[in-house]
This record gives sequence, structure tokens and C-alpha cells, in this order.
Amino acid sequence: MAVFNGERYVDEQLRSILVQLAPEDELIIVDDCSTDASVEIIESVGDPRITLLQNAVNCGPIVSFERAIAWAKGRYIFLSDQDDVWRPNKVAATRHIFESTGALAVVSDARIVDVNRNAIVDSFYSIRQSGPGFWRNLYKNGFVGCCMAVRSDAKSFLIPFPLHAGLHDEWIGLCSSIAGHVNFSDEKLIDYRRHESNVSTLERGSMLSMTRKRISILFCVLWRLPFILKWRLLHAESNGS
Repeated sequence: MAVFNGERYVDEQLRSILVQLAPEDELIIVDDCSTDASVEIIESVGDPRITLLQNAVNCGPIVSFERAIAWAKGRYIFLSDQDDVWRPNKVAATRHIFESTGALAVVSDARIVDVNRNAIVDSFYSIRQSGPGFWRNLYKNGFVGCCMAVRSDAKSFLIPFPLHAGLHDEWIGLCSSIAGHVNFSDEKLIDYRRHESNVSTLERGSMLSMTRKRISILFCVLWRLPFILKWRLLHAESNGS
């Protein structure tokens, strides 16, 4: 989880996550120089499974998520924003998909809600027409980080995040689409809260800006491609395929 001035919602999100975790699980939180009570709220939860890392300077969400992912030691890495709420079956449902399909990454649907968790849109997928496929998602990104989880060993080709690859969720999704199977689940496993302080937006930019972003991330993926293909080959051999 990456946190920046999240005092209004972070406690509710923390509790929706922690209740689903086993004793040996961990919750890595990177605080990006919050100026509100976020750190105090996180520390007041008093759960030993929480590891709180504090950036020395404000780095933004991409660097903060990279730091959290690099620190994680578990088999599966779930990405989390500070202001959403996980549905009670999120962890169990996602683990089941990993273990039953052999997926490298899992993306779930979400219910879009307002600040009070009243439904705005019943399905995030219905807005983005989300689904699997590298070229499909390069053309129109259907990945959203708060709905994603990825196998920890994918860190070998995912990090460091390129400086010009756009948001971390699209980078993770596109690279994973080349390296292995990305499962898109129709289950709505979070309440995706929209409010005036969201970093991400549901609106698309201009055609020119979107084209520039697509070209930039494509070049970043091509630069990282040898590492992605090496991972794919090694795992294909280990699976006997």
C-alpha cells in the first residue's frame, strides 16, 4: 500500500485487509511524506504484520509502490490504495485463482463507490471494457492497481519501474501479459472509492497525449523484453511445457 495524506479513509481500508490475512502474512505500507495524521493512524492499529516505511522525500505513487513491492517477501503481492475497501473474500478468491489457474497476475472487477461507499457504477469493467491481452491493454488500459495481484517472483523483471512507463499498474499488467497468464476475474473484490483527492482518474486524455504515453510504455517494455522472456522461458521449463 502507498499512502499520502490518507487519514480520512486509511483506517477503514487497513481493517478490511488485516481481517483477511494469516498470521504469517505482511502488509507493507510506504508513506510518502504525509502531512496529516496518516502515520499516527497506521501506527495506532498496532498490528505486527504491518511494516511501515517512510519516504525521506515525497516521491509519488509509482516510486512508493516500487519500494513496497521490492520489500515484500510473500508469494503473492496484492496492490492496495489507501482509500478503498476490500470485500471480505478478496484474499481467498484471489489465492484460489492463482492456485487453480497458474496465473502470473490476477485482475478483479470492482464496484465504484462514492465517499460514503454508495454505489456509483456496479462494475469497473463496464467502463474500461477490461479484459486480457497485451495489445488490447496497450491500446486502452484495463489494468487498475488496486484490483491487481501478482506473483512475487515477477519482481525479477518488473522492477525497477522505468521512469517513462506511466503508472505502475499498466507496467505490471503489460509485462505480465507477455511473461505469462493474466487472469481477469468477474468477481467484484473491492469497493473502489472515488473522491476529490484521487491520484488516478477515470477520464481519458487527449488522443495526442494517449498516443505519446502508449509509444513511451511500448519502448520501455521492449527494453525490458529480454528479462521478461527469460522469466517466461525458465518458468515454462520448470512446468515441463
